[in-house]
Amino acid sequence: MKEFIAGLPKCELHLHIEGTLEPEMRFDLAKRNNVEQAYSTVEELRATYEFDGLAPFLDVYYEGMNVLRTEPDFYDLATAYLTKAAGQNVRYVEIFFDPQAHTGRGVPFDYVIRGLTRAISDAETNLGIRAQLIMCFLRDYQAEYAMATLLQSLPYRQWIIGIGLDSDERGNPPAKFAAVYARARQEGYRLTMHCDPDQPNSVEHIRQAVQDIGVERIDHGTNVLEDPELAAEIKRRGLGFTTCPISNDRLYGDTKADLIRALLDQGQRVTINSDDPAYFGGYVQENLERVQAELGLTKDEVAQFERNAFEITWLPRAVKDGYLAEVEDYLAGPTG
Repeated sequence: MKEFIAGLPKCELHLHIEGTLEPEMRFDLAKRNNVEQAYSTVEELRATYEFDGLAPFLDVYYEGMNVLRTEPDFYDLATAYLTKAAGQNVRYVEIFFDPQAHTGRGVPFDYVIRGLTRAISDAETNLGIRAQLIMCFLRDYQAEYAMATLLQSLPYRQWIIGIGLDSDERGNPPAKFAAVYARARQEGYRLTMHCDPDQPNSVEHIRQAVQDIGVERIDHGTNVLEDPELAAEIKRRGLGFTTCPISNDRLYGDTKADLIRALLDQGQRVTINSDDPAYFGGYVQENLERVQAELGLTKDEVAQFERNAFEITWLPRAVKDGYLAEVEDYLAGPTG
């Protein structure tokens, strides 16, 4: 099964590029940019990657970003991830990035976007992996700041496929950002939003995202099963879920594999992704292996995650169909 998963053409739709900052690269970039670190070895730093919830994780996560200062830093970060992903036969990825986490500490938006897009272009040429960018807003800041960031992004619109909403969900419901999302829709951006597991008012947040704001995907979102009518509406609309089993386990003590199984059995467009793999210890390959092992999934059921993922990408129909054909060809081959 591991061999099968390794060769399966994959698509990743829930990946924070800042969450791919491995400790080794963090040390290298700190040295390059003369950023003082509190840790003297990679091992000491990696030992801090233990979390007992979302808020402690975010503290470590944002601290790590301090080493990202220049356009080459963002290029190197994205190149390292895309190289790793290509080695796991990820064919296409939609990458989250958090501009406010950088512009808020004085790094120009231009540095961020140009470093990431240059890496994406080079990876497509050199590695055969294709990617697009999703700009996320930090929901624990004011909606006005998100709107200002949206306007700041418009000169770079050709390089950004959509918008998302991440960071600490507590007290920061989707409705807070309704005007930002309405403007983003007017500008032609595609829409997704984090609805993290087991948050206060989690189901209501999913309802707001779907019914009031009109997102096209839900990042995480497994609590939807608590409301069968809402789950049925999401299925009718053909919306997707981008779940992240290993990060669920690290932050909430449970991969939510049973809920992922339930969504799969309902025919929902549920997908498997890695979230922040440098911090949680698993890229997309490891996440698929974990879910398969916990649930005893068949090869076809594992492949269904990838069918779902390619189907809900923000790609033209003909391009989707090409990737879907790769999955079916693989299943029809000797490994499948």
